[in-house]
Amino acid sequence: MAEDTKRQAIGRRGFFGVAAAAASGAALVQGSATPALATESWDERTKARYQLTDHVKAFYETNRYYKGE
Repeated sequence: MAEDTKRQAIGRRGFFGVAAAAASGAALVQGSATPALATESWDERTKARYQLTDHVKAFYETNRYYKGE
């Protein structure tokens, strides 16, 4: 059979090799990005965020974590 009529297909191993090369290339590109600076001040980062609301109490009661007072 002539070489030009022979159909070439990528096998499973070839496909995963190409996928691995693309993933490592993407990691290199992402690794060269500059980190974003934090936009919150120190007080905003250390403030209390947890609030025991009725919604949270209902979740705890449903999952038997919390007995109503």
